[in-house]
Amino acid sequence: MEITELLAPERTRCVEPELSKKRALEMISDLAAEQCPELPRHELFESLMAREKMGSTGIGKGIALPHGRLSRIKKPVAVLLKCEKPIEFDAIDQQPVDLLFALFVPEEQHQEFLAVLAGVAGKLSQKELCRAMRKAADNHHLYQLVTQ
Repeated sequence: MEITELLAPERTRCVEPELSKKRALEMISDLAAEQCPELPRHELFESLMAREKMGSTGIGKGIALPHGRLSRIKKPVAVLLKCEKPIEFDAIDQQPVDLLFALFVPEEQHQEFLAVLAGVAGKLSQKELCRAMRKAADNHHLYQLVTQ
């Protein structure tokens, strides 16, 4: 599945104010709920928090892949945040996170979910891409970079 099938420009944000981990997950939930009205914000947020309680989704090198599984969702939905100030995220390398690529996926699509997550992780493992994303000046540029 291509990133353009998951992520929309409206769910791609460069964030300037300093955020906490909780506030970042709330922002992700808000953006997804705005674009997908069938998904209540609180359900989106609870799915992310439930996953974080199992262990941080901070994969290292300033990147986090928060994700949640929902019964009401029909197809995967993504949200991308680039934080101007890195946030503490309990990442595996103990480094703060400034790139958050969040996924919400249908509960029953386990294999598809793993494939999508692996694809996103692979894309974000490209050092040059992450460097360019961190320099993106606006939402549109950030979206263009990640969907190329």
